[in-house]
Amino acid sequence: MATAAECEQALHALAERLANADQTARQKAAFDRTLTCQISDLDVIFGGRLHNGSLVDIKQVGKRDAQVKMSMSSDDLIKLVAGELNLASAWASGRIKVDASVFDLLKLRSIF
Repeated sequence: MATAAECEQALHALAERLANADQTARQKAAFDRTLTCQISDLDVIFGGRLHNGSLVDIKQVGKRDAQVKMSMSSDDLIKLVAGELNLASAWASGRIKVDASVFDLLKLRSIF
């Protein structure tokens, strides 16, 4: 099990990867939504904002109030960000739960 600090580091690494992506990749991920990621085994929720292909304002929050809500274990977050876990197959198998519109779900696939 990863720690809350490791999960936050992973989200910041994802934000950095998005910030350094080429223009084409950023355009694929360009949408404006609030995002929360509940880490089920740590009882921690991180929030942020997806804005124009970037992930910004990452911080711990108290509620899952967001337009895109994700839930997963700490280890699955680490693997997802590292590219070791496929979002679509993890979602289909129930390892990752996503509460979002179909459009937002398709956009999320371009991020991970």
